Amino acid sequence: MKNSIFILHIAIAVILLTHALPGMFDGGIHSFGQDYLNQIGFAPVGVPLAWAIKLSHVACAILLVANKWVKPAALLTIAILVMGIILVHFKEGWFVVGGGRNGVEYNLLLICVLVAIMFNNKPKTTTIQSQL
Repeated sequence: MKNSIFILHIAIAVILLTHALPGMFDGGIHSFGQDYLNQIGFAPVGVPLAWAIKLSHVACAILLVANKWVKPAALLTIAILVMGIILVHFKEGWFVVGGGRNGVEYNLLLICVLVAIMFNNKPKTTTIQSQL
């Protein structure tokens, strides 16, 4: 794997972990599930859904660092980020900070980086040509 792509693997892994782990210990996941997801139509499964989302972030981070099952992990994470844009961020506009608050720009950047990782993550081959 190219070093520049591995840097992206690490960067996305760190971002996903820092987005998921604090909420696991400070009640943030429960609040997100109870106070947001349940209120927008996911009741009574808001809290389990919030946990599934955050656990998927942790799993994706681990898989990116291990360079295993990168495409499925990235696709699942992209799907979650798209739903985040639709359900949470779109109504807030473009900017995360500065010109606005909680907008779509950050999720869109994460999606683009995950797509770049997926297209640059080629399985190892054992052909003679690849060894040259």
